[in-house]
Amino acid sequence: KDIDECATGTHNCRADQVCVNLRGSFSCQCPPGYQKRGDQCVDIDECTLPPYCHHRCVNTPGSYYCQCNAGFQLASNNHTCVDINECDANNPCAQQCYNILGSFICQCNPGFELSSDRINCEDTDECRTSSYICQYQCVNEPGKFSCVCPEGYQVVGGRTCQDINECETTNECREDEICWDYHGGFRCYPRNPCQEPYVLTSENRCVCPVSNAICRELPYSVVYKYMSIRSDRTVPSDIFQIQATTIYPNTINTFRIKSGNENGEFYLRQTSAVSAMLVLVKSLSGPREHIVDLEMLTVNSLNYRTSSVLRLTIIVGPYAF
Repeated sequence: KDIDECATGTHNCRADQVCVNLRGSFSCQCPPGYQKRGDQCVDIDECTLPPYCHHRCVNTPGSYYCQCNAGFQLASNNHTCVDINECDANNPCAQQCYNILGSFICQCNPGFELSSDRINCEDTDECRTSSYICQYQCVNEPGKFSCVCPEGYQVVGGRTCQDINECETTNECREDEICWDYHGGFRCYPRNPCQEPYVLTSENRCVCPVSNAICRELPYSVVYKYMSIRSDRTVPSDIFQIQATTIYPNTINTFRIKSGNENGEFYLRQTSAVSAMLVLVKSLSGPREHIVDLEMLTVNSLNYRTSSVLRLTIIVGPYAF
């Protein structure tokens, strides 16, 4: 009967070896994960053998285990590494999360930008990025911005300011007044601007009757006109044309600025025998009102002289738009 030396302890195997009983004998072998080198058992470094692990191999006494790179996890076979979908597992992004192989990237909604940690989102201050984003004033809001306009204007197209025509909507002018809209507001002017000894002959035209002795030293007619210009208009600039309404034969017409040009903002350029152009030569800032009297002197060959005045009210708006 075979004697089991391994069971009886009559073998001479080392402590780090495993005794295996044989028929009529025994064998000293190394445990799994070790190999015999002479009389000793030394650890087998499985990590130097054909790859057992997908990413990283860690050798241990008599064995090994696999590790995965960041963003991956071991599959159930303990060898293969599979991608971790961080966006599904535990969304780390403040707003939008996109999974990529082994990692993830965060993105922000329109109007926000990634902060330095690449995770959180900060509001983009569009008003700070450009001073031309709005025509008048930019108001930053979370994730967006809005443009506002000054009183008398309304926002069009989201960014541009357009004058509100108060004369077509609501105004406080009386029945004996006319409403005149200008850039940024409105003004009320009398429907009958004539002052003694002038009488109203048609809308905005006043005539001094020749039967009145006082009228001999005064312009025959005064016509009232109104116009609006924006503040800080580019100069020089043609702004208003004056023209004779009645042309008499054998007469010479000359034009001049009679009053309202004490600071030299205007220049009157004669363009023909019966017309002249008012030129703005100094930039005007508003809100401001200028009243300029433009006079046409008419002389004939018999030395007959007469004159007519166009009283132009120029309303300068408060802004350049």
